[in-house]
Amino acid sequence: MPGGIAGRKRSVEIYVGRWPIFLSRRRLPEIEISMGVTREQLISLLESEVEMLGYELADLELNLGHGHGTVRLFIDSPAGITLEDCERVSHQVEGLLDVEDPIPGDYNLEVSSPGADRKLVKPEHFDRFAGSMIKARLRRLVDGRRRVRGQLLGREGNRIAVRGDDLTISVDLDDVETARLVPDWNEFLRAGTA
Repeated sequence: MPGGIAGRKRSVEIYVGRWPIFLSRRRLPEIEISMGVTREQLISLLESEVEMLGYELADLELNLGHGHGTVRLFIDSPAGITLEDCERVSHQVEGLLDVEDPIPGDYNLEVSSPGADRKLVKPEHFDRFAGSMIKARLRRLVDGRRRVRGQLLGREGNRIAVRGDDLTISVDLDDVETARLVPDWNEFLRAGTA
């Protein structure tokens, strides 16, 4: 049907591990849009909506391809995230995206918890997880390294300090390409058997 809305597909899939635990497949009107939406524009659109539901939008990944893509939201709360939390956020965000219509073509909307090996994206994440083990990839060499692994000592302004086995490195947040928590799986196993 030219210019109209093609059939809509919805599906829910549950995954184990690092993969999303809720998935919604949407088909939007097939119209040509010359400019795509950016990750920052989507964060701006969705963050307050997610916060109104009582969750933090911890991260957003956007991968839009030729007429089909993925919008992946990572939500968090002090009480942790359940499947019901992901469903609640998915339904709310899905409605907002239907109204605002920022994404051309087909896309999958995925909502998940950040996981035990979560990315540290916002400056506040580096405050919250001070004392935790992290691994980071840097945009440039710092003290002869592009990869850092060690204990996150904390953040001061726009700099973080990480203590590795052999030295402590201070890095500007702008120089951090990616940073993730390094979970202590033995601790998770002990907590699960207690």
